[in-house]
Amino acid sequence: MTYTTDAPFEPMDQFSGVAGDLRDPYPAFHHKRVETPAAVLPDGSIEVYPYELVASVMRDNTTFCSGSIRELMSVVMGPYPLVGMDEPEHRRLRSLVAQAFRQRMLAHWDEDLVVPVVDEMIDKFADRGQAELVNEFTYRYPVQVIAEILGLSRDDHEYFHPRALAVINVAVRPDEGIAGSLELREYFAKVVEARRADPGDDLISELVQAELDGEKLGDEEIFSFLRLLMPAGAETTYRATGSFIYGLLTHPDQFEALRADRSLMGQAIEESIRWEGPLLITSREAAKDTELGGLPVPKGSMIVTNVGSANHDPTRWDNPDEFDIFREPQPHIAFGVGVHMCLGMHLARMEMASAMNRLLDRCPNLRPDPDRWDQDDVHIHGERFRSPTTLPVVWDA
Repeated sequence: MTYTTDAPFEPMDQFSGVAGDLRDPYPAFHHKRVETPAAVLPDGSIEVYPYELVASVMRDNTTFCSGSIRELMSVVMGPYPLVGMDEPEHRRLRSLVAQAFRQRMLAHWDEDLVVPVVDEMIDKFADRGQAELVNEFTYRYPVQVIAEILGLSRDDHEYFHPRALAVINVAVRPDEGIAGSLELREYFAKVVEARRADPGDDLISELVQAELDGEKLGDEEIFSFLRLLMPAGAETTYRATGSFIYGLLTHPDQFEALRADRSLMGQAIEESIRWEGPLLITSREAAKDTELGGLPVPKGSMIVTNVGSANHDPTRWDNPDEFDIFREPQPHIAFGVGVHMCLGMHLARMEMASAMNRLLDRCPNLRPDPDRWDQDDVHIHGERFRSPTTLPVVWDA
């Protein structure tokens, strides 16, 4: 099967499947944290809700392994999906890949790649004084940033964007997801071959040259990582940025404080990711008989870690359902915790900061569009992935 773009993925379409249409899951999570901190779901899996319980599962990769994730993800991401690997195999691959994400590279990416992509997006609507920021901005810029970092041709953006989205949405449209994955592998094979022959300063060149104790990454390991990085980085960053913008637009006093003092940007991003992270849940598998919250957990059980619930735990944050960029800093686990903490979290933060800074710089007095905000019923929703599907705004052009 060859992937076709006859019915391409659009942001709105994704909410009818993998994302879901739930507006506010947090009241139900509050009840579950107290009444059933670990609960058996209808399919036999076990979901955990309190912060400490979720964090303990994520930290203990001996008792709770990632093999089940690997089995599911290898269908579209190849035999070496980093997030689905356990030690010591995971440590080796992560150590090699992490060399491409060192601080010097991140600084170079922000100044030379991220900001120019963001500005190019804003150029298309800056003079209009109005825009719909999901379709025109948040949905489009992260995948272009990833492409620039990988050193991919701009002429190919329309080729790999729908395929990347098909990979991340394989559960909803499996045929397209698998076909898109195979075509991305073929595409990346040509790029990797070219970079081995003539390395540049892009991430793929870094990956083909990465070496640790005399070991290098194999081609299939690189292909698997690229098929994880492109869709995951684009999907989660676009959702996180959209929710960040929504949080600020619906809390004008905090938005005004950020306009006046950009040093608040870092804490504002952390609060947004805690308050409405792009991904509510992840999973592990019990590698042995154990217990969680007093509930017996047989070996082989699927464990659903509810990150969204954990990040709204009132034992850790006062008024956790409120968006408050001034709250006392407290580490969240939207990026995970332990050995599988998100490798691209610093890149995601950087992209969100650059996007918001340039919007503030170039769209003075950015605010909700009064003619469309209520009419379009602007809100965040989703049962697995969460973000707004529309953000109609105006500014003083």
